[in-house]
Amino acid sequence: MRIVVTANGADLDAQASPVFGRCPTYIFIDTETMAFEAMENPAISAPRGAGTQAAQFVVEHGAQAVVTGNTGPNAFSVLQSANVPVCLFAGGTVREAVEAYNAGQLSVTGAASAPAHAGMGGMGMGSRMGMGRGMGRGMGMGMGRGAAVPPTSPAPLATPAASREEQIAELKGMAGELRKQLAEVIERLDRLEKEE
Repeated sequence: MRIVVTANGADLDAQASPVFGRCPTYIFIDTETMAFEAMENPAISAPRGAGTQAAQFVVEHGAQAVVTGNTGPNAFSVLQSANVPVCLFAGGTVREAVEAYNAGQLSVTGAASAPAHAGMGGMGMGSRMGMGRGMGRGMGMGMGRGAAVPPTSPAPLATPAASREEQIAELKGMAGELRKQLAEVIERLDRLEKEE
């Protein structure tokens, strides 16, 4: 069976992502052979509709089940329409998620497990601290980041009455996005230093 696990990295030992629509990576896995294919989430920076776009993406790439921490109502609706069950995974590595799936330890959810726009939390559009995805390419010396908003406090959680588990899931998602952005900055810095 071909399942997809939301992930903060590109291999089986990466941490599973607690968010669906704005996770950094989708890892498609054959549950019998553990052969896998990691694909970057094309909807991660979408200004709106990330969950819907992400759900369409995983369906188009043959996912027969989704393993994630949470799904919003729009993503869940697309997955449900395509008869792709959503299994909730509380946390761990992608490998542990697949093992739990194979052992029948994951519950299939019958409804969205997060409110609409829960995965946004200040991520996605890069406006919170001026960390847009463009990295300044074509902007003079490569340092252009747009108009930065001074970091005064962390982005507010999506819903003020979010449960502790929802807050933890959202913060883990934000941490995964920051890790990805940091990796991109380091890669760019390395390339620039090698050019000297």
